[in-house]
Amino acid sequence: MRKWMTAVFTLTFACLAVAAEPSPKSPAKTNAKPVVTKPAAAKPKVTASKVTASKFSKAAPLAAAPMLPSPVADLKVQETVAGEVHTGHMVCELGNSVTVTPDPQQPTRFIVQMKKNTYHMTPVATTTGAVRLEDAQAGAMWLQLPHKSMLMNSKLGQRMADECQNDHQTSVAHAMKLDPPPSLLDGPALAKK
Repeated sequence: MRKWMTAVFTLTFACLAVAAEPSPKSPAKTNAKPVVTKPAAAKPKVTASKVTASKFSKAAPLAAAPMLPSPVADLKVQETVAGEVHTGHMVCELGNSVTVTPDPQQPTRFIVQMKKNTYHMTPVATTTGAVRLEDAQAGAMWLQLPHKSMLMNSKLGQRMADECQNDHQTSVAHAMKLDPPPSLLDGPALAKK
């Protein structure tokens, strides 16, 4: 494997070197303008007294405060996402199971349980259309797709439970097997007449 990779890299660099050389058919430009470099400006010497005086005499400029999302907008997003979360007991691969229940005290939050672990999760907006719940303090994330859900440890980047499905997701997964969606590598679908 290592010999093969070495051969590929050698071939790649050889191709790049050949591409960088001027071709014999096209003459090299000889009337190129010379590059003029400017001498570096001498830096003034700074003494210890100047550093301390300048350090304390001028206040540091304040950085602009980052734009925080509006709490009202966040609440609307959370309510929208919360309406799409599948709740109940879900069977996962490798004999695992996850239970998702709405938090009785906060309607936009959810309690996600797996074995002895309990996470209090809040909906987070996504651009992909997936439903995402997070417990930032515990470092856990629940990701719900149309055909499966998964529980992830976001601190370690590992899946704790995968292929979790309720009845609706099982039927969607079965339909996807019978009629798979187009691949990203496929070209755009031709319009039907």
